[in-house]
Amino acid sequence: MITRLSAFCLLVFCIISCKQKKEESKNFISIVSLIKKQVAHVDTSLYPIMKINIKDSLNSDTVYVPREEFADLAKDFLSIPDLSDQKVARRFKEEPAIYEKLINRVIITYTPIDFEKEEIKKQEMLVTPSPAGDKVNNIIVIKEISNRDSFLQKKMLWQLDKYFQIITTSQKKGKPEESTIIKVSWNEDKNR
Repeated sequence: MITRLSAFCLLVFCIISCKQKKEESKNFISIVSLIKKQVAHVDTSLYPIMKINIKDSLNSDTVYVPREEFADLAKDFLSIPDLSDQKVARRFKEEPAIYEKLINRVIITYTPIDFEKEEIKKQEMLVTPSPAGDKVNNIIVIKEISNRDSFLQKKMLWQLDKYFQIITTSQKKGKPEESTIIKVSWNEDKNR
C-alpha cells in the first residue's frame, strides 16, 4: 500500500513539475512602472505643464495644466497591461531586440500572442545602451479597438523626462475619420 501511494505521489509531483517548466515565467520590463515613476516625478516637481490639443489638424488649443490633472492626462499610458504580471505576460511575446546603429538605440518590442484578442497591439521601448547603465528614452504604445460599427486607434509616445503625445484616430460607420493630437510637455526644453 505504501509503495502504491509513494508511486502515485511521485507521479503527481512529476506532472506538476513538468507543467511548471512548461509555463516559464517571462521577465518582461514593466513599461507601466516606468510611466508611474515619471508621473510621480512630475507630480512632485515644479515644472510648468503645458497641454496642446489639435483636432483634425485645424484647430489648436494650448493651456497650462494644474499638477493635479497630470496623472489623469496620462491615464492611457497608466492603463496598459503590466507585463511584469505573469498572467498578463503569458499573453504577450518579446520580439528579438534590434540595435539601430544610426540612432544608437536598442529597440525592445512586446506584441500580443493573439493579436485579435488584445487591444494593445504593441509596447515598445527605445533604449540607449551604455556601460554606465542603459537608459530608456522613448516608449511607444499602439492601441486599436475595431468592430463592425467603429474603429479607434491610439498611437502613444512617451519621451522620458520631457513630454508625451497621443494621436487618436477614430471613425464611426458612415462618418468621416476624425483625428486628435494631445501633447503634454513639462521639461521639453531643458534636456536637449
